[in-house]
Amino acid sequence: MNMIKGIMPPVATPFINGEIAFEKLKGNISRWNDTDLSGYVVFGSNGESAYLTRDEKLKLIEFVKINKTESKYLIAGTGSDSIKETVSLTNDAAKLGADAALVLTPSFYKSQMKHESFIKYFTEVADNISIPLLIYNVPKFTGVSIEPETVAKLAEHPNIIGIKNSEENTARLAEIIHLTPDDFFTIVGTASVLYAGLCLGASGGILALANIAPDECIRIYRSALEGRHQQAKVLQLRMLAVNKAVTASYGVAGLKAALDLTGYYGGEPRSPLPPLTAAQKENLTSILRNAELIQ
Repeated sequence: MNMIKGIMPPVATPFINGEIAFEKLKGNISRWNDTDLSGYVVFGSNGESAYLTRDEKLKLIEFVKINKTESKYLIAGTGSDSIKETVSLTNDAAKLGADAALVLTPSFYKSQMKHESFIKYFTEVADNISIPLLIYNVPKFTGVSIEPETVAKLAEHPNIIGIKNSEENTARLAEIIHLTPDDFFTIVGTASVLYAGLCLGASGGILALANIAPDECIRIYRSALEGRHQQAKVLQLRMLAVNKAVTASYGVAGLKAALDLTGYYGGEPRSPLPPLTAAQKENLTSILRNAELIQ
């Protein structure tokens, strides 16, 4: 994998009666395959990774590998607090066709997760896996954030090729881009700062919004790269309320309801996550309509 760029969705995992609905996932992938999405991320935060068994994760990789178009990347969210488990799951994912691993910052012992701990963790993982590693920084879930200086040090490792940074802080995003070499890929992790991140030099986005609005995300990406800044800005602003609804406001349940409303299959999140209430769904419908994603 020489380059990670473009727009990728962290694929929502569909469930029926609490079990993975593979045929529904196949239908979603079939639609996404017809877009210019550059790849798929399986069992990330929006894929409800925390609620999946190891066996389910491996089955998801195998299934998406078979059903995706050949040109699209397949990235697996294999990170856990345990180095041993992360290495094991990553190498099993690689055997099933994953092109790269998205590895979450360890976070359980928060007070100890500083520069040296992150260096040790990511270096040891990267030394022992057979596919490239992307650091995954998502403080809203982990409660820890990796410093730009730490990322810069890790970027020296030949098997650590980039970072998905899900912070909305564009100054920190800019600092990461500034401190890392040109062949290190900084990927925007939330659509709220996609246009700003691309202007700063990000190579693309792994975005919850891309599950339901792939073409809009791709248009922002292309417009920014081709210098059509007014078009990118207008579309970015139109997508803000949608992205807020399916991330900060309603989370996974909102994303899944939005998938249903836009003609994909979302279904309900896995227990104990609650589905949206009728009032929340009504509000989400209004937001999607205002953003011109549904009639």
